[in-house]
Amino acid sequence: MGKSISAILEPVRAAGSKVPEITIYFWIIKLLTTGMGEVASDFLFERLNPLISAPVSVAIFIAAMVLQFKARRFVPWVYWLVVVMVSIFGTMAADVVRVGLGIPYVASTIFFATALAAILSIWYVKEKTLSVHRIVTRRREFFYWLTVLTTFALGTAAGDMTASSLHMGYLASGLMFAAVLAVPIVAYKLLGLNEIAAFWFAYIMTRPVGASFADWFSAARDSGGLGYGKGEVSLVLTILIVVLVAIRGGKAASVAESESRDRVA
Repeated sequence: MGKSISAILEPVRAAGSKVPEITIYFWIIKLLTTGMGEVASDFLFERLNPLISAPVSVAIFIAAMVLQFKARRFVPWVYWLVVVMVSIFGTMAADVVRVGLGIPYVASTIFFATALAAILSIWYVKEKTLSVHRIVTRRREFFYWLTVLTTFALGTAAGDMTASSLHMGYLASGLMFAAVLAVPIVAYKLLGLNEIAAFWFAYIMTRPVGASFADWFSAARDSGGLGYGKGEVSLVLTILIVVLVAIRGGKAASVAESESRDRVA
């Protein structure tokens, strides 16, 4: 196991950045994947035995990650498949902490927030940057996906906390998180917020936004939702994701930062 982890973290350089450029289509697809992962995970747990659905989801997640790490360049369908599976797996991780271990939503939110802060801190210490424009080594890619996975788990826990523990409901939670999501956008455009900080702030917030609205659409009316059903909402979101990735999957992010700002530790 130690050898395999060391192999993953070897600073092997890819042909280019392994993640897409940040465009409006990136954010739209990201929001769709957050919602899809939330309701798909719940749908699988409700319709299938968790002893079946969980291992199958984990197996697909691992297979997608292997494809991503083996690729020497950015491949849109592989990248977004990983994001979808991270979304589903992140939801399951948050649910295991809450339901399986009986930890309250507030505590699980604090736990994942602390874990995320620790991961970002270690990433910065090791690489001297958190930029997504230079995901060109295995170690950076490892930190990138570990961060992404943790943001999904954190977003799920935070969304459930506001909707359930704080009794805000899905719609109010979605609107509140959408307002918070606007903060880094405005701060970056008008107040000169650092680009990297703005990106990760927005990236973290897209999860509870997408998850809250997806829950609102899918949950039964007596639970504060519109009652469209988890299976139906999952299917619609999946179709939208496939269409957008096929049309606007994106190209690799530009490796544009100076070496002095982004040197390998």
